[in-house]
Amino acid sequence: MSTAAILVIGNEILSAKVQDENGPFLARELRALGVELRRIETMPDEVPLIVDALRRCLSQAQWVFTSGGVGPTHDDVTIAAVSQAFGRAVVLDERTLQLLRAHFGEPLKPALRRLAEVPEGSRVEFHEGYLFPVISLENVVILPGVPPLLREGFLRIRDRFRVAPIHSKALYFTIGEGALAEHLDATVARFPAVAIGSYPRFDTADHRVKVTFDARDQAQVRAACEFLKARLPAQVIVREE
Repeated sequence: MSTAAILVIGNEILSAKVQDENGPFLARELRALGVELRRIETMPDEVPLIVDALRRCLSQAQWVFTSGGVGPTHDDVTIAAVSQAFGRAVVLDERTLQLLRAHFGEPLKPALRRLAEVPEGSRVEFHEGYLFPVISLENVVILPGVPPLLREGFLRIRDRFRVAPIHSKALYFTIGEGALAEHLDATVARFPAVAIGSYPRFDTADHRVKVTFDARDQAQVRAACEFLKARLPAQVIVREE
């Protein structure tokens, strides 16, 4: 089983100046790749707090994806934080420097030189047609915070994280969770390897509760779904997906 954590970095997210798009995007992509997401954290642009969050994430997941804090300004501190978390120095990547010189000319301003900073020992990948390199250190992947750049960078490397898929089914009910609870408990007890979720609604949707079944064993997912269906009258089931 492959697991991941997402660390979204930026004061602008915590202050609601900018709505986070990157966490949901990465969550959807990782799910589609069969990677189980264990946690998402959002941290301010403060190195000690980012270091602590990185260590928490690394203790619970095989992969950590960071979003934001990569750039030439004072509040771009992700490179420094990742370096500190691993006990590495911050160094300049020579190929990135060459590309910056070719684009901006010499001499490079100090702020632009910061764009070439990476944690010592990083893997720095360049992809044709993509403006920024994808930086990773061991099992931490460092991505930019600008959503189009993050999406493009991740899509260049996404297939390396693909594992066995997570299979899913869903049932939609006209009855509430109170009426479903004992049947859900029985299904959970019978199928411990299947993650079963119950999600109520209180609006004008055609159902009151959506129940989901998730596992890597497709046969177990189907069996759990059929087990729950068999315990309830057919007329309370709106549909199955």
